[in-house]
Amino acid sequence: MLSDRSRPVIEATLPVVAEHIEEIARRFYAHLFGEHPELLDGTFNRGNQAEGTQQVALAGSVAVFASALVKDPEQVPEKLLVRIAHKHVSLGITPEQYEVVHDHLFWAIVDVLGDAVTPEVAAAWDEVYWLMAYALINMERGLYSARGVRPETVWREWQVAEKIEETADVVTFRVKRVDDRPVKASLPGQYVSVKVRMPDGVHQPRQYSLTRADDGEHRQFSVKRVRGGDEPAGEVSNLLCDQVQVGDVLTLSVPFGDVVLDDSGRPVVFASAGIGITPMAGMLSHLTAAGSHLPITLLHADLDEESFALRHQVLDDVRRLEGATAHVFYERGAHGSLPVDGVHAGAMDLDRVDLPEGAAYYLCGPLPFMRAVRSALIDRGVPGRDIQYEVFGPDLWQADLATEPAPGTGEAVAAQA
Repeated sequence: MLSDRSRPVIEATLPVVAEHIEEIARRFYAHLFGEHPELLDGTFNRGNQAEGTQQVALAGSVAVFASALVKDPEQVPEKLLVRIAHKHVSLGITPEQYEVVHDHLFWAIVDVLGDAVTPEVAAAWDEVYWLMAYALINMERGLYSARGVRPETVWREWQVAEKIEETADVVTFRVKRVDDRPVKASLPGQYVSVKVRMPDGVHQPRQYSLTRADDGEHRQFSVKRVRGGDEPAGEVSNLLCDQVQVGDVLTLSVPFGDVVLDDSGRPVVFASAGIGITPMAGMLSHLTAAGSHLPITLLHADLDEESFALRHQVLDDVRRLEGATAHVFYERGAHGSLPVDGVHAGAMDLDRVDLPEGAAYYLCGPLPFMRAVRSALIDRGVPGRDIQYEVFGPDLWQADLATEPAPGTGEAVAAQA
């Protein structure tokens, strides 16, 4: 709960903080890594740092959180925090690290805003920070407990049992456990962090959706090679695709992720594009393993049939699910030999398919694709609460937040949409 003393201070200073929040985030990360370079070894994704996406995501999250507190001081934006908390626990983040972040974030605020940060302003924003931090710490404590792990035991070694070349740019890894510790099953739609040692000795983590239901001994995830761009962007995906072979050992976290399959018994619609098929593949595999009889619709967009990763697995699952249908949309034309209910040319167009009433929707793919599909669903009258989406990397969208920005926060929040 934001105190009555701090609320008017936050409301008054939110516009100037929002105006400079991205610069604050840049200074914060530079200062943090200057003092704690070890955080780039196994905790932070240096590819996101190089691209600037992590800075933008942090800036938007802080602005949205502060705006929500101004709007309703007694509530915190739980949806925003849950997504962050799942990412944190998949990396083994500890409560003590929030103190480190606090010190460097407030150094950056003062460095950017200077004399505008009076003791009163500093105290109010300190309150905002710890409200967010303690909410996350408590969520993360619950997530660790639910998985039966602690931050230091999140990681576990697995051996590569199978490596499958799905497309020219996508490789599937099937890994098996190498110890006697029990394997707690993942929920349909969750991901694991994979931590690999880079040639310069630094460990880098990346999150990958689980693409098949667990069997107690194995896990499966798929990796899309990130081509081009400035290094170190794509360094982990290329190392995994090019160098990791059957018999090698990888370090994986236990599964986490807040976008999981609804078990309420409603019809399900999956809408994906490109590598966004991966969480859908995992959910379909779980449905098949459970012998589901739900009405299920799979919609997938890609360049062409050869670019459709995991196509044989997901369409085999569709065929095994009673009443399930599949439609594909190919940019390069309506050509293909896969056993689907419809092959369409061009971008995904929901008007070309029949959608069930009262369905739960799951979206994954590039942000422009998800924006377009979500907007089309909203225009059809689908409630926003019935549309879940998965973003790969920092969440630069946060479309499921039902929070309107406070006056003056438009620029920072616009970076999310």
